[in-house]
Amino acid sequence: MLVPTDNHRLAAVCGECDEHLRFIEKQLQVRIHNRGEAFQVVGDKKATHVATRLLKELYEQAYNDGNISSHNVHLSLERLASHPEDNVTPMGIKTRHALVQPKGEHQQNYLYAIQSHDISFGIGPAGTGKTYLAVACAVQALEQDKVRRIMLVRPAVEAGEHLGFLPGDLAQKVDPYLRPLYDALYDMLGFERVTKLMERQIIEVAPLAFMRGRTLNDAFIILDESQNTTPDQMKMFLTRIGFHSKAVITGDMTQIDLPKGKQSGLQHARDVLKDIPGISFTFFDAHDVVRHPLVKKIVQAYDKARENDK
Repeated sequence: MLVPTDNHRLAAVCGECDEHLRFIEKQLQVRIHNRGEAFQVVGDKKATHVATRLLKELYEQAYNDGNISSHNVHLSLERLASHPEDNVTPMGIKTRHALVQPKGEHQQNYLYAIQSHDISFGIGPAGTGKTYLAVACAVQALEQDKVRRIMLVRPAVEAGEHLGFLPGDLAQKVDPYLRPLYDALYDMLGFERVTKLMERQIIEVAPLAFMRGRTLNDAFIILDESQNTTPDQMKMFLTRIGFHSKAVITGDMTQIDLPKGKQSGLQHARDVLKDIPGISFTFFDAHDVVRHPLVKKIVQAYDKARENDK
């Protein structure tokens, strides 16, 4: 029974033509019968337990967010199937346009680390939500007046391509590298508000080279793709942090695009800073991937191949 009764929330849980219910049935091998707010789940004991918890969680999401996408259903199902006995309500990030909830233990720990540390590292493969969650925390901090501006930074390192062949000045050349950060901001705040905040320089997106010589107070700073920094660049970035500021550094050790023989600043920082109080490290793996189900299998296959090559 999903209460209090709300037809709009019930419709959101079921999806168009009951597509969400059919998806849950297929994934968990159960049958779901519903009449209004009354739901009956038939199947294996563990599967019915997961399905019941999922329906209740989706109903709660519909209250907070007003809509439920098939992507949300997939992510919630992944988390509950992995932790069926976890009764802790995940810490959520509420922004103007979105309710962002962690999917799994590592994402939950990552959000807690960001909230409780001035400098946080998120290290792991693509698709684990490292950057997206960091941007959500930054937007929430801005909306709650905990910071006065957001700074989003990426090193302009070429992934097998050459910036010199792209048209425009340096800012235009590095713009494609910053696109994932823009996309996350648009999800959180909407296009028009992001544009206005950028015009007022409340939100600034910049290549890492533009950080040299600056000191950032009252700011939430995110360094993305940090595996492509050198140790000197990482030190330069970390020493830009001023009073009442928070920094999140994300990266994937398996996607280093630095010239052969150059050490990654992320790898160096992990070894040098691991025992300093006030700095946290959260490590993700293939099980934390929250993109298309095939992405998780691809990451696992490459990890296995890498182990075999050693």
